[in-house]
Amino acid sequence: MSLVTVILLAIALAMDCFVVSIANGITMRHIQWVPILKMSFLFGLFQAAMPLIGWLTGIWFKDIIAAWDHWIALIILSVLGGKMIKESLFEKEDETGQPAIRWNMLAALAVATSIDALVTGVLFVTEPIPLFIFDLAIIGMVSFIFSVVGNTIGIFMGKHLPINMKLVGGLLLIGIGLKIFLEHTNFLSNLFS
Repeated sequence: MSLVTVILLAIALAMDCFVVSIANGITMRHIQWVPILKMSFLFGLFQAAMPLIGWLTGIWFKDIIAAWDHWIALIILSVLGGKMIKESLFEKEDETGQPAIRWNMLAALAVATSIDALVTGVLFVTEPIPLFIFDLAIIGMVSFIFSVVGNTIGIFMGKHLPINMKLVGGLLLIGIGLKIFLEHTNFLSNLFS
């Protein structure tokens, strides 16, 4: 696989991390580098680890992964998005500007946003191991960068938009879950065909 192809694949895989990071950033009042970098590291790690797991399992589990990944992502993101929406409507607003996505949610988000990367591991089965490790590093680094940028954009948006940003963040998470589900099930293309 060429370097350009790997970078484009990494960007495609990082888009869900990017949007979830925006959802997290919009609830913050100012840049907090420690939570942002921890979240970004975790997202990058999972985005790199999932293709590795897919590569290790090879094509044996490809069909099983493809059959369930969209359901897992939809459920996790909907539950977490619903929790954020509930907090935005029924709990007193957090004036400290702490991240809306707590640590107990981060691992679930990292899995949900990277589970579709499991199947991409099969693309690398014929790659030499050193090149495959380099490809994984690119995928992880791109997700890390997109997450940092997404959080920063979200913080800027949260400061300048006079709306309930925690509600927006929850809706974004549910929307990402639905997007993953609809893309993987070809629901829309089947609906209009």
